[in-house]
Amino acid sequence: MSSPPAASPFWTGKRVLVTGASGFVGHNLVPLLERTGGELVLPTRRDYDLTEQEAVRRMLATTRPDVVLHLAGLVGGILANARQPADYLYQNLVMGTLVLEESRKAGVRKYVTLIGGCSYPATAPSPIAEERLWDGYPQAESAPYSLAKRMAVVAAEAYRRQHGFDAIVLVPGNLYGPHDNFDLESSHVIPALIRKFWEARRDGHPEVTAWGTGRPLRDFVYVEDACAGILRATESYSSPEIVNISSGARVSIRELVETVARLVGYEGRIVWDASKPDGQLDKGFDVTRMKAWLHHECETPLVEGLRKTLRWFEANYAHARLKVGP
Repeated sequence: MSSPPAASPFWTGKRVLVTGASGFVGHNLVPLLERTGGELVLPTRRDYDLTEQEAVRRMLATTRPDVVLHLAGLVGGILANARQPADYLYQNLVMGTLVLEESRKAGVRKYVTLIGGCSYPATAPSPIAEERLWDGYPQAESAPYSLAKRMAVVAAEAYRRQHGFDAIVLVPGNLYGPHDNFDLESSHVIPALIRKFWEARRDGHPEVTAWGTGRPLRDFVYVEDACAGILRATESYSSPEIVNISSGARVSIRELVETVARLVGYEGRIVWDASKPDGQLDKGFDVTRMKAWLHHECETPLVEGLRKTLRWFEANYAHARLKVGP
């Protein structure tokens, strides 16, 4: 894994506020932040409702951060997005707007937030370059969420232009790793596969069904590599231009499925249900900017990252996020 300098002078004497510190990215980013020497502030949603302006204002007045890493948001799978499109639009749009505005007013010196690869147009050619962001509409099923997050790019540029506010927006690829969401109804493909094969091996199931044909190509990035890139960007990057943070390497879903089954030790049959949709056949991320502008690479090989994620899942099965929501 690439990692930022352990004692960069950027962090010296700085108070660093992280919203969403208990989420997937936050869980993995906080240990890296703890090594920087900065003073961390990790509020929870019980402390402050980030959809309420007064609560956001109070949070910043109380904590007085120099750096804000805004990771909080309402996140869910396609089914949840389809059932609650207004919630996903409203909460993410309002949280992003309020935390940005009140951070500026509070004198924050560096503001960092993330959007997902789903914010890119559904028809963007692969590997997706950052300048493609405005070339079309995102996947319709999650468009309210994706467009709410896309507005963070507009907002950061506007605040930089009008106020000189140092806000940056980063775009992690398909993240996976420890502390992921393993709920089969709302998780992404890697945690879902790890859980399905692990439970099938445990329970002696003779076969596991995988959706589609296995032909699509995807670009996965181990979460600790992405978090190291986020820290590096926080320290050294200042521009309205977004930056992808991913591995830049694509793997077929078939190869991924077979690799997870092998690592888990599942010896049953894999049945491909070709009646289920494949989705976009090729979706990778162009990492030219990441390498040239951040001098960062996400180096963890997929097999090694899968092995680490599996070990964490096995050790934490009783406490993992197996069910999200009511």
